[in-house]
Amino acid sequence: MKTIIAEKPSVAREIAGLVGASDKKDGYLTGNGYFVTWAFGHLIGLGMPEDYGISGFDKAALPILPNPFLLTVRKVKKDKGYTADTGALKQLKVIEQLFSRSNSIIVATDAGREGELIFRYIYEYLKCNKPFERLWISSLTEKAIKQGFDNLKDGAAFDRLYQAAQGRSRADWLVGINATQALSIAAGNGIYSLGRVQTPTLVLICKRYLENKNFSVKRYWQIQLSHNKELIDFKSISKTKWEDQKLADDTLKAIRRSEMATVTSVETKSVTEQPPLLFDLTGLQKEANKKLNLSAEETLNIAQSLYEKKFITYPRTGSKYIPEDVWAEIPNLVRALQDRETCKQAVSKIKWGRFNKRIVNDLRVTDHHGLLITDKIPSALNAKESSVYDMIAFRLLEALSQACIKEITDVGLQALHYDFTAKGCKVIEAGWRSIKGSFSDDDTEPVQDLPELKKGDELKKKEASVLEKKTKPPVLYTEAGLLSAMESAGKEIENEDERKALQNIGIGTPATRAAIIETLFTRNYVQREKKSLIPTEKGLQVYELVKDRKIADVAMTAEWELALQKIENNEADAGAFQKEMETYASSITNELLQTSIAQNNLPKLVCPKCKSQQLTIRDKIVKCPDEACNWVQFRNVCGVQIGIADIESLINKKKTSLIKGMKSKAGKKFDAYIVLNEDCKTSFEFTKNKSYKK
Repeated sequence: MKTIIAEKPSVAREIAGLVGASDKKDGYLTGNGYFVTWAFGHLIGLGMPEDYGISGFDKAALPILPNPFLLTVRKVKKDKGYTADTGALKQLKVIEQLFSRSNSIIVATDAGREGELIFRYIYEYLKCNKPFERLWISSLTEKAIKQGFDNLKDGAAFDRLYQAAQGRSRADWLVGINATQALSIAAGNGIYSLGRVQTPTLVLICKRYLENKNFSVKRYWQIQLSHNKELIDFKSISKTKWEDQKLADDTLKAIRRSEMATVTSVETKSVTEQPPLLFDLTGLQKEANKKLNLSAEETLNIAQSLYEKKFITYPRTGSKYIPEDVWAEIPNLVRALQDRETCKQAVSKIKWGRFNKRIVNDLRVTDHHGLLITDKIPSALNAKESSVYDMIAFRLLEALSQACIKEITDVGLQALHYDFTAKGCKVIEAGWRSIKGSFSDDDTEPVQDLPELKKGDELKKKEASVLEKKTKPPVLYTEAGLLSAMESAGKEIENEDERKALQNIGIGTPATRAAIIETLFTRNYVQREKKSLIPTEKGLQVYELVKDRKIADVAMTAEWELALQKIENNEADAGAFQKEMETYASSITNELLQTSIAQNNLPKLVCPKCKSQQLTIRDKIVKCPDEACNWVQFRNVCGVQIGIADIESLINKKKTSLIKGMKSKAGKKFDAYIVLNEDCKTSFEFTKNKSYKK
């Protein structure tokens, strides 16, 4: 018998159907010489400090450097501690029995770093020594799975992938556990979670937020002229920027008195815009955040669902290219799209026989190729799935199209003796931009049409006006912007040699970035404000504590990603990497334990109920330490985090300021004051002049 192990039940069922294992049992399917079973994601993980006999946060026990690392069954939170997940224990028992009854194993977990880790940790934990082969596929279509079974690979061929995955897993443990405990001990006030990738990402958000907040906006004025020639209206703008409005107004009066503007120069150049490459996961997440306002995690979940329904290829990819052998399937995919209503028109614009081969590059394909649709075209998807699917489909059609050729014209003009400039754009060949029919990117200003102009032309001025403008602060990160910053973390590095070495290396991987961003939300370090990501009070507090420490170094985290890639490619040693991580964990632990945290920034408030104890203020609750009194106030009210100033106001003045943007159970937003009643319970008070619909 052979056991096939998949990452989750839905994939196991697909495979079981194809190999003829149709007999359903508890935790597996069987038939035709196969057992087909599954994990539920990470069934086995690295043990926690208590598994090494270290309980609580003990300064004397730090740094914790396990040797060897222990593996344990996945745990869930119960009361104040953690206990083994009963579902995981049960499934593990099934897997163990099947392995023992089999001659060999076929690994069918997701074909990537994490999928490899899921299987290997189970294999190691069960002390299994049966031979195993690897099913390595990029889509779950019947054809792909059959081809994969015809070309099973020796399990040992993926040892380096496992070493990289294990290296990542241990590095995150060493840094996360030690840094979190060290800073929390130094703070002595709640838990401050830190992490190898989580903390540099928080630093990016806080740094940008503070740059934005502390930016001093400057006002300036420019003069705009309107012209008309050959029935074409266009505008020009002064090269001079006046910092004094009166000077700008005086100049405007003088310019208005002169009727004509003279063309002083005309420069035309041809610009070729290559079509975009295919999406990798990060690219899809950025686009879906910009266009559909989906979070990185939502996009990943939708893409995973489309993959499991066999509509797209493996989503957790870091590549935007396809290998030569996949190119032959592309016409078939385009043809299939003719059956999808939303894509029909776009497919009709494709030039058959002239497909652009820019996406074919064997050397740039990592574990998996760029995101493609499959030849199975969806008919019934929900709205979000449909939008994400169309994004992937349209991107394929764009990538196969020819370049867009534009003619950009820069015109210099003079009115009185002031210089003006006008910019025009003409699309000579639409190419890939005809697929969606948008000829400029969302973040650039649309460029106007210009008439034929030549040097010396005299143009009448239809209108002249002064425009008030402002210098713009660095924009707050949206999730799309943050993903870009994580992807190109290497660009932030000041040392030029280092920057070159790390130019294409980010922090985190396409597969993990969404989870890292979500962790910042669950830790209450970051919150969404419309589309922007802004740090909470706690997030800024952590930033202030660690911004000059090693753990906040974006460049160092990018270097580790490079080291993990090298382990995977057999260019670096996994053991040496772990030693480096242990040394690093020891030095940040010592660094953080010496951090002095000013406690005096929290107000001293007396419990409103017992009137004797000083309240304990934490990031999630404010409570009376006396268990007999037990007064408590949660700091997250209807989705809004209540700031320290409002907590102080609530205790001392029995009322907060107006809290905006709270959400009712029905999902409706409302603004209200939180008030403290005579019996020390809180309730809402609404503004008098607003009528609230029940």
